[in-house]
Amino acid sequence: MTGPRVLRDRALRWGVPALAVLLWEVAARGEGSVFFPPPSRIVAHAYGLWFSGPAGHVFLTDTAVGNLLPSLGRMALGFALAALAGIVAGLALGRSATAYALCDPVLQFARAVPPPALVPVFVVLFDFGTPMQLASIVFSAVWPVLINTAEGARGVDPAYQETAVVLRLSRAQRLWLLLLPAALPRIFAGLRLSLSLALILMVFSELLPGSANGIGFQLTDAQTRSDLLTVWAAIVLLGVLGYLLNTLLLAVEHRVVPRTRTGTSNGGAP
Repeated sequence: MTGPRVLRDRALRWGVPALAVLLWEVAARGEGSVFFPPPSRIVAHAYGLWFSGPAGHVFLTDTAVGNLLPSLGRMALGFALAALAGIVAGLALGRSATAYALCDPVLQFARAVPPPALVPVFVVLFDFGTPMQLASIVFSAVWPVLINTAEGARGVDPAYQETAVVLRLSRAQRLWLLLLPAALPRIFAGLRLSLSLALILMVFSELLPGSANGIGFQLTDAQTRSDLLTVWAAIVLLGVLGYLLNTLLLAVEHRVVPRTRTGTSNGGAP
């Protein structure tokens, strides 16, 4: 029963997107509009634009090296900083109910502020360029990780906490053996949200004046030149990047987060 079910699930998983792409191809070719090119032309253009380079450069063109890699580097660094800060601060808050109660209104306020609204502040503090872009990504991506980590740490079963006291575990041992494993499911839930926000803010920060490279910069440049194929190629590339990065994070989660017999994340046991 397992084999046919897996095949059915995979067929549905890949069949629906394939059908959507096929319908897009047929509709675009039937319409013949320059504003909505068919997927085949978009993929061919993206290949020639970014992935037709020499083997020594991993088939990346100069355009890809000059725009894709800087974008991915900024997003990876911003996401890593946000994840580190969010996990450390979240575990610290989760250990103390008093600290969490005092900081919760500030956290909710900061999380509710749209990151684009703070761009003028970041420009004043960091000027245009990579520091401002990193600040935008980190500020946007840190809150889901921080809040989910704190909630996960606060959700530790009191019985485990009492057991830790009886066993006279040190603070470091409680953190490593109790709080962190219990918070892992919520941490990864926050990381997935943060990853999406990091990708969005990466593009947004590169759309601003003063950007010299990146996917957002190339998207804006293509728009000003009415290069619609490049615009669509950048949009499709961002969607593919988001899907691949989320899939990679889910694979890491499945290997790291303990599972119960039913296959659900076990957030209550260390």
